[in-house]
Amino acid sequence: MNNAIGPLIVALDVSTTAEALAIAQVLEPQRCRLKVGKQLFTREGPAIVTSLQALGFDIFLDLKFHDIPNTVAAAVTAAAELGVWMVNIHASGGTRMMAAARAALAPYTAPPLLTAVTVLTSMDAADLAELGIAESPIATVSWLAGLAQTAGMDGVVCSAAEAAMLREQCGHNFLLVTPGIRLPGDAQGDQRRVVTPVDALTAGANHLVMGRSITGADNPAVVVNGILQSLATK
Repeated sequence: MNNAIGPLIVALDVSTTAEALAIAQVLEPQRCRLKVGKQLFTREGPAIVTSLQALGFDIFLDLKFHDIPNTVAAAVTAAAELGVWMVNIHASGGTRMMAAARAALAPYTAPPLLTAVTVLTSMDAADLAELGIAESPIATVSWLAGLAQTAGMDGVVCSAAEAAMLREQCGHNFLLVTPGIRLPGDAQGDQRRVVTPVDALTAGANHLVMGRSITGADNPAVVVNGILQSLATK
């Protein structure tokens, strides 16, 4: 784990090892980390994580575990055994589930960072209302982040639109991992609460998760370098 790496996490939202390695091999592990999510992990399994680690990358295992406490504890233990840099669970699983996951990592001298997903960046107030949640996204994120912090999480996954509020609420030692990051002019896609990299970092985000803007580019490395340069001069 290299703590000197910048805030950028490149989401490998592809289907095969070949696609993932083609992207990873043009990037530098000293400049970004990589995210492996459900699509890639379900098809390729733990082997894709070890292949990317062999290239020198820290891996964010984005599987968003949400189950009974014992099952989630076992899942984050498996992630720790893989040597990933970060793993996440759903805050909506509740304090007991999150606390069980935290306790499962206690025996490890260098455990992965454990973060909790608040409200998916693809969701807005109408989506929450459909689930019977009358509160706004920002109020729901605030409530779930409070539960996560109480349960001992290292941070939360949230929209950068909520980062400034959470930074004030949770303090400076609580990680804010922000997906839904788009470059100016990019298509919004299926996201709802999107923010640019500079605005996200300014708002207090620690880690910026970006996929399509980078992986869909003709030269992903050039895009990464441009993003990091813009952040360095903000």
